[in-house]
Amino acid sequence: MSAYTNILFIVFCLVLTVQRSFANTIPICADCEITTITEGVSVAMEYDTLLINKGVYKEFNILIDKPLTLLGQDYPIIDGEDKGEIIRIISDHVTLDGLFIINVGTSYTSDYAAIRVVKSEHFLIQNVVLEKLFFGIYLEKSSQGRIFHNKIIGDAIDEYNSGNGIQLWHSHNVEVDRNIVRGVRDGIYLEFSDNITINNNTSTDNLRYGLHFMFSNDDVYTNNTFENNGAGVAVMFSKRIKMYKNNFRKNWGTASYGMLLKEINDAEIKDNIFEENTIGINIEGSNRITYTKNDFVSNGWAVKVLGACYANTFSQNNFLYNSFDISYNSKLNDNTFEQNYWSDYTGYDLNKDGIGDVPYRPVKLFSYIVNRTPETIVLLRSLFMDIIDFSEKVSPIFTPDNLMDANPLMKRQYDRN
Repeated sequence: MSAYTNILFIVFCLVLTVQRSFANTIPICADCEITTITEGVSVAMEYDTLLINKGVYKEFNILIDKPLTLLGQDYPIIDGEDKGEIIRIISDHVTLDGLFIINVGTSYTSDYAAIRVVKSEHFLIQNVVLEKLFFGIYLEKSSQGRIFHNKIIGDAIDEYNSGNGIQLWHSHNVEVDRNIVRGVRDGIYLEFSDNITINNNTSTDNLRYGLHFMFSNDDVYTNNTFENNGAGVAVMFSKRIKMYKNNFRKNWGTASYGMLLKEINDAEIKDNIFEENTIGINIEGSNRITYTKNDFVSNGWAVKVLGACYANTFSQNNFLYNSFDISYNSKLNDNTFEQNYWSDYTGYDLNKDGIGDVPYRPVKLFSYIVNRTPETIVLLRSLFMDIIDFSEKVSPIFTPDNLMDANPLMKRQYDRN
């Protein structure tokens, strides 16, 4: 950076500091000089704070086109009366804090949102409650922002007339942290959004997915809970995703799963819990993924592999009381299973090193049969199925003969209770 450029940058910072030092606080209330939020935005100077007192403000299409802070006192209610979008931000350096927003309009041609951020940077949306919404918080080509500690509660019944709780489209370097999302179509949705961190959120009881992202690379999500959704999480057509310490629970249904991976490459899935899902992880066309130290507990299928999955590694995971631990739909296997704990393992450990002396084959013939003929699931606990599973382990014909854990662990690892 040249000396001239340095001087320009310093001057810009000084001007910005001076502007902020002269910022005012403008009260808004029924008895104040300014009685509406729209009027407050109009009269405010850059970097002013609009202090919105407790009350009900029946407004929609509030356009924030300058750097401002909208600060609610005792959670004032902004009621859009089902007429359209409520707040639209088109400026950098905008903060929304402590607002209660209800009654977003529903449209089949426009994605009305309680809060929409368009081509903006350095925004903060925090401590906001959204109810009776279409879309909740919608980011469009916006970056360098934070969505923190919000509560988004929808009443969605059908996918076609409901929106997503938090949606990011072509947005980058955004933190989505400590939000509660419930009762919408997708709890959190990302599309063409890179370098997003999704931490400590709870996404439950949503119609479709707790988290859904497509064509989004280098994202990280940790310590989230996805429970009782149509399906837990769908990760599709993305690269270098890191997924740590999340809980995927009770995502039940005929086509449901804790997590769907489709066309995902070079990802890390570590320290997660998949418990009581129809399918823990459903994998298709995904390569070079490491699955480490995860718990798969009481799922229908712990891991279901649907082909074109290569160079994946499963190590130090706990497979506990699943109906099927691993399901394959072909005889080909290019994935590695090494030093996992399998609750169905019945081998022995003569030298007491903690590793079984007999390899474990986690793919049952019956799972292969159910993949081809789902109706046969009614025979799950029959003696006949136990006999053919045993025969397949002795001499594999239909299942991959090289799919085995040569060094199964004798004890469960990383007990999280």
